Amino acid sequence: MKVLLLKDPKEDDRGQDPYIRELGLYGFEATLIPVLSFEFLSLPSFSEKLSHPEGYGGLIFTSPRAVEAVELCLEKDNKTEVWEKSLREKWNAKSVYVVGNATASLVNKIGLDTEGENCGNAEKLAEYICSRESSALPLLFPCGTLKGEILPKMLKDKASEPVTRERL
Repeated sequence: MKVLLLKDPKEDDRGQDPYIRELGLYGFEATLIPVLSFEFLSLPSFSEKLSHPEGYGGLIFTSPRAVEAVELCLEKDNKTEVWEKSLREKWNAKSVYVVGNATASLVNKIGLDTEGENCGNAEKLAEYICSRESSALPLLFPCGTLKGEILPKMLKDKASEPVTRERL
């Protein structure tokens, strides 16, 4: 029997999508059809902000895609060397907040130390951030257009914590 899966392919440690593999074990022939495509729209603007950590009190990452945006900015603008020599250290001197262990792991791979990964969602992360000493500088928050309202709103309402949202 044939099965259509409406999802992006993901490779497991065996180099195969786990859904394809699992369904194959039961005699199903599965085909993956990606349902969404994604394109970063404002990488130049984000890259410029990422190059000036002195203007921000820290970073907020709520998704792996936001970390991907950092990686792309570093690659596209040939900033990898500058990142490794100075920018990474400057950002690490600030708070780098994340939602979830998967995002934290990716942020760690680009050399940043994280906090808040055990919060589980944006609302709890906002509470965690509000419980910390606030900076007069805004937090840089790379986010998509679909989400990203809860965290800045809560930070503004609860602690007057400024947030600069960068739509990716």
